[in-house]
Amino acid sequence: MLKETGAKVHVIANQKGGVGKTTVTLNLGAVVADVLSTSQDGLLHVFIDSPGSLQDEALLLEALKYAHDVIVPMPPEGLAFDPTARTIQQVIEPTGLPYRVVINNWDPRDGTADLTESQEYIDAQGWPRAQTVVRRYKVHTRASVEGRVVTQYPKNRVAMEAREDFFRLALELGYGGRA
Repeated sequence: MLKETGAKVHVIANQKGGVGKTTVTLNLGAVVADVLSTSQDGLLHVFIDSPGSLQDEALLLEALKYAHDVIVPMPPEGLAFDPTARTIQQVIEPTGLPYRVVINNWDPRDGTADLTESQEYIDAQGWPRAQTVVRRYKVHTRASVEGRVVTQYPKNRVAMEAREDFFRLALELGYGGRA
């Protein structure tokens, strides 16, 4: 059915749980839908969230059969390095699909040491890395409880900055426009 739509399929994948795959999936999908809401071309993009478990590799492989690209969220913490490497090297790279690692859940209040270390690690692996960093905001946590996505956040400075991360990411990835 997905192939018949003509839509671009984007899989959000990392076999480590808790890296923010669902948040990225929902919010990136929301901003892309918002940007393309006036399009008359029908379904243009589909975002697939994948399980965060090594045991569910078959589900991830099934989703990758339909993918045009893969987004790999990775928080700026050392514990995410090995599972991200396994996901990329053992699952994504063998498919030949284009992918990009997105640093997700960075809390600017923690300073830039973890962010810089993560960027250097990704670059040292030779993985393509998004320049956009998705910052950690409490509004994302509250939104999931309230059933909201970034395009529905209240109008205030923090919510605007949270939305901006996903709009920038969508533009950088070429989903609905160019940066």
